Amino acid sequence: MTRLPTRRLLALALASAVATPGLAQTTAFPAPATDSSAAAFVASDIRIDGLQRISAGTVLTYLPIERGDAVTPGKTAEAIRALYKTGFFEDVSLGRQGSILVVTLRERPSINKLTLSGNKDIKTEDLTKGLADIGLTEGGTFDRLALDRVTQELVRQYNNRGKYNVVITPTVSPLDRNRVDVTINVKEGKAAKIQHVNLVGTEKFENEDILEYWESKEHNWLSWYRRDDQYSKEKLSGDMEKLNSWYLDRGYVDFSIDSTQVSISPDKRDMFISADVTEGEQYKISDVKVTGDTILPQEEVERMVLVRKDQIFSRRLLEVTSDSITAMLSNVGYAFAKVNPIPTVDRENRLVAINLQVVPGPRVNVRRIIFKGNARTGDEVLRREMRQFEGAWYSQAAIDRSKIRLQRLGYFETVDVETPPVAGTADQVDVVYNVKETTSGSFTFGLGFSQTYGLQTSVQLSQNNFLGGGNRVSVDASRSSYLQRYGFSFTNPYFTDTGVSLGYNLFYREYDYSNSSFNTVQYNNTNAGAQMVLGVPITENDTVSVMFGIDSNQIFAYPNSTPQQLIDYIDAVGQRTFHAWRTEVGWARDTRNDYFMPTRGTYQRVSAEITLPGSTAEYYKLNYEFSKYWMLSPAFVLRTGAQLGYGDSYGDARTRQVCGSDTTSNGVTVFVPADCNGSNLKRTITADGLPFFENFYAGGVNSVRGFDDNTLGPRTPPTQFYVNGQPYGGSLKTIGQLEMVFPKLFDSNAARISAFVDVGNVYDGVDNFDANTLRASAGVALLWRAPVGPIQISYAFPFRKQPGDDIERLQFTFGGQF
Repeated sequence: MTRLPTRRLLALALASAVATPGLAQTTAFPAPATDSSAAAFVASDIRIDGLQRISAGTVLTYLPIERGDAVTPGKTAEAIRALYKTGFFEDVSLGRQGSILVVTLRERPSINKLTLSGNKDIKTEDLTKGLADIGLTEGGTFDRLALDRVTQELVRQYNNRGKYNVVITPTVSPLDRNRVDVTINVKEGKAAKIQHVNLVGTEKFENEDILEYWESKEHNWLSWYRRDDQYSKEKLSGDMEKLNSWYLDRGYVDFSIDSTQVSISPDKRDMFISADVTEGEQYKISDVKVTGDTILPQEEVERMVLVRKDQIFSRRLLEVTSDSITAMLSNVGYAFAKVNPIPTVDRENRLVAINLQVVPGPRVNVRRIIFKGNARTGDEVLRREMRQFEGAWYSQAAIDRSKIRLQRLGYFETVDVETPPVAGTADQVDVVYNVKETTSGSFTFGLGFSQTYGLQTSVQLSQNNFLGGGNRVSVDASRSSYLQRYGFSFTNPYFTDTGVSLGYNLFYREYDYSNSSFNTVQYNNTNAGAQMVLGVPITENDTVSVMFGIDSNQIFAYPNSTPQQLIDYIDAVGQRTFHAWRTEVGWARDTRNDYFMPTRGTYQRVSAEITLPGSTAEYYKLNYEFSKYWMLSPAFVLRTGAQLGYGDSYGDARTRQVCGSDTTSNGVTVFVPADCNGSNLKRTITADGLPFFENFYAGGVNSVRGFDDNTLGPRTPPTQFYVNGQPYGGSLKTIGQLEMVFPKLFDSNAARISAFVDVGNVYDGVDNFDANTLRASAGVALLWRAPVGPIQISYAFPFRKQPGDDIERLQFTFGGQF
């Protein structure tokens, strides 16, 4: 059932309430000095008295009497009715002064200000629009009768929403110059709660099973969240249809709802619903056939038929069958195809024969594809997303897919599609896409803060639809206590007509891991590079990407702070600057129905990155990301997620022998290189495996919540300054998440609350993986897309931990994500 928007329903209801205004009572005025004879006379002139805002010419336009007309009692009554009908006047009287017709008027006051207060269930903008549609608006003419009827209609509207304690108080305050201020104060009260639902006459099924899918439910312990115990006439009407469908889907063709009663407690807070039904007998299908002009081969159409002989009759299966055949025909040009299920009921034997009559209608051709509302975006940017083409046969699937592709661009707030028929033809339509553009570029100066990174400042200039051509350009700079970053990127999403994208990235970064709040081993590095990214779509949901890049990474160690094993790795390589030629190949599949708040669909990405032979360090990294969403009900969405990562070196390990001696300072033992002689030690050092600056980390808001950022996994040996050692990550990452999202806790789709369980850890190689050392936590989280940027807050209880773990139950991050 299609539901009209709230604003339109309200406007229609209010309009109907005042569509037939009664005639106002005429107030007797002192008659002017006239000849009071009721006899007819010829009006030599017409004089109008009492006007303030309305011009005499306007009155004469509506007056059915002109100069020289005979004025009779019938004409007088007609004139009074005509002037009242305009709605401009509270009082109208006609008199005579000699042969002059005297029209005496008292104007209705104008509305100076219209104020609404207290309304929450009906939005102010919807209510204001509905009032404006019937003339109750600032600057308009005030009609008290209309206001009274609107008040009654609003009470009815709130009653339909289950709010029977609503009190609506209109106040009219007179002002000078025949003006008034109108205030409508609404006290909505609490919605009446359903305390009991009783179905009388149900013998074949348990009431609990029937009521499971109703929107109207008895008060329960989850009602504070679901709000399913609030009575609404509209909800109950839908539930009656569900009740009818329940039985028809199970073969009870003669089922009927005999009566429905709704009662309310004296305090108007509790509702009681009862329905009397007659179940009848269960029917089976005796025969199914497809007739009419099927267009496609008969056997192909019959394969879409889900109902079979000797099955129990099901209206739902019939509807699905009809929709499937209609959709199949609409995809080959028959936009107006219909399938009429014609049942023949044999009540004696409780059988139903089904004739699926196919009426294809004319085959329809798309004449033109038209875009409206794209003031900044070029037509070619939209047209290249089309899967329906001009001059081709109509395809509903292609039209719908084109709409989705336009929505995914991110340039438009809304996308609506219409298919108006071409005038004068029965086999042509135009496809019109109405778009509402949103801001696709920004210049941002931002401040942010996180527990890990501290204060962050950033400047970003970005344009996702550069000059309306669909290209993405971004320049950004950011700085925090541990990071300086500068970057430039450019992407042409349609480098070729087939949708191959080409992008370029330039970046320069300085990381200072000596900041102890970052929770990693102590060192510093400067990283700069350039990349080229190629994206190739292989299906509507699948994309393959290839990246080529070159970068340089210079490592700086801190004496007495940087662990010896990291220094040994650098010394074994023989240089502190790592040059790399690298490439990455990835595959991504995204079927989610929304980017920020998905309720169904899957996202997964697999990538393999490798530094090419000739790089200072030769290694590879494999990554896998997975998220899947199930809508268990409108109030619950289940998300499962996983992050897996593994890296290692390839080729021969680098080995060197160095001489020196161990020196202990402040509880830290450091190997100090020296010339080889009899008194010095000889050590063999090796650079093998994934370089330490490419290690995976876990712990924190974006992985295993409840544990301090980056603290899970291997650690260096304890020292005087680092009692629990320093986390240095690992070459294997395993993280799993189970999250229940509650999308109905907020009316806005910019915020969501969830309950989660996180499990994960990082390990130094596959051989060291131990499921017994996996950490786990449970808690609640808030994600809010605020004007300043995304805000994430979580509170977690680690229930699987080890001594020495850094626990941080409350974690948050906010600010621009650049």
